[in-house]
Formats: sequence, C-alpha cells, structure tokens
Amino acid sequence: MTILVIGRQGQLAQSLAAAGRADVVCVGRPEADLTDAASLARVVERVQPKAVINAAAYTFVDKAESEAAACYAANRDGPAELARLCAARGIVLIHISTDMVFDGEKAGPYHPDDLPAPLSVYGQSKLDGERAVAQACPHSLIVRVQWVFSEHAGNFVRTMLTLAQTRDEVTVVNDQLGYPTYCPDLAAGLLKMADSAVQPGFAKWGIYHLAGTEATDRARMAEAIFAESAMMDGPVARVKGVPTADYPTPAKRPLNARLESLKAFDTFGIRMPDWRAGLKRSVRVLVNELAKAEG
Repeated sequence: MTILVIGRQGQLAQSLAAAGRADVVCVGRPEADLTDAASLARVVERVQPKAVINAAAYTFVDKAESEAAACYAANRDGPAELARLCAARGIVLIHISTDMVFDGEKAGPYHPDDLPAPLSVYGQSKLDGERAVAQACPHSLIVRVQWVFSEHAGNFVRTMLTLAQTRDEVTVVNDQLGYPTYCPDLAAGLLKMADSAVQPGFAKWGIYHLAGTEATDRARMAEAIFAESAMMDGPVARVKGVPTADYPTPAKRPLNARLESLKAFDTFGIRMPDWRAGLKRSVRVLVNELAKAEG
C-alpha cells in the first residue's frame, strides 16, 4: 500500500520519510497545502494512497494569538477538507493533534476520553480540527502527541543547544509537566497504526494518545540536553528554572500536559521507548551539525 504524508519539512514528516519504507510518500507545500483544497485533491488523486497521515499544521503557538485566521485555516479548515477527500475515497486518515487541547488542571495524565478545555487559540484550533475530522471521516484516527523532539527541523532540543552557543544561562519553566516524545519513535508508532487501520474489519476508530513514558518538566529536560551535550563537548548552559507565572507568553500553556498512551498499546501494541535514548541520538546529531556550521 501507499501511505501519503501531508507535510515534508517538519520533524514528523522528516521522521516518517526517514523510516526507510518505500510505501511512504511525503508531499508538502506547495504541492499539498492545507489552505488550498484543490492542491489536496490533486495530490490524493495522483498518489492514490490507502492511508493518509496529516503531519502538517500551523504550529506557532504564541503567534496564533494574533494570527487566528491563519491558524484556523491550517488546523481546522484544511484537515476538514482532507477528511472529506479521504471519506469520499475510502482512505484511512490519521490526523495529528496535541496535548494543548487540555487545560492542565487534571492531577494525573490525560486519557483520550477526558474532556478537552483549550487555553489558547492554537489549542482551540486543534480541538476544532479534531472534531471536524471525526465528523467528516468516520474511518479516522486522531492521535494527540506532545513535547516532540528529534534531530530534524525546529524543536526544544535544537533551541536549547542553539541558545547555549551564545549564553551561559538559559531560563526555562520548571512547572510544566509532560512526556517528551522522540519523533522517530512516534513515526514508527504511527506507521504501525496505519498498517493496522487499513486491514479489513478494523473498527477501532477514534482518539488516541501517543507520547513518551517518563514524565519530566521543561527545565529538567533542558538539563538532560546539556548533560548529553557536555559528554560530546557540545554547547552547555546553566538552567535557571522559573515558574510559568514568571515567564509570561502570549499563549497560555497547560501545566500538566501528560498524555496516557495505554489505549494505543491495548489496540495496536505500541510501546513507546524511553525518550532519553532518543535524546542521546538527537543531541549527538545536532552537536555535530552545529560544529560544522561554526566551521
């Protein structure tokens, strides 16, 4: 079968492309643009996939507060159109969503059936996108992910290492709790879901969570990044942990963003590896990349 990935430059699309499967086809803008319904129709018609993974989105969480129209166009309207295309052609759709559909008030990890309550324009746009996809395409899997990092594209690991090239100290919030998720592990899980969902008789459609297995906070994750970097003679900085209240941003973020992935294990047998192994690989690649850039 062919799995069409909407997206090409983001870390998830790059991780899916790097999975080594000949049946994965990644198409990004302008050939496949979530804000251009005609482009989506053309690429679906050309590729003729059995499954589509929507790895594209508007992801500028803070800018979304002042760019709501662009955010909703990519995160709600585009996925809705893609879902209609998939439904009309009998194509399985896997749509990627986010932990930011929750408000973080729950004491424990969030389950897929917990009530969403977004705190930001970005979070609301992703929730509206989930609902639009589910309504338009019954044969869909909505997969919420969180704190995704890798050696690809922009992410928290790259940001910390880049900052440490010019700063002795970085300020990072220490009261936002989540499960870091190594993107190649996430990609492998999504491909396993796609393989199962296209099988005759599959009926376990709906919302799933797919995230790492060990909780930490942002400041401790930054410390782990620099500890790995130090062992490779890479950039290192002191981490100054501060509460979110002392580090205001345009978009409000949930303090508890943990996503429970048990449903994905029960349904698909997906067990996400320890994120620290992925962190070691990411830091090694990025440290070498930064060293080459410096000449």
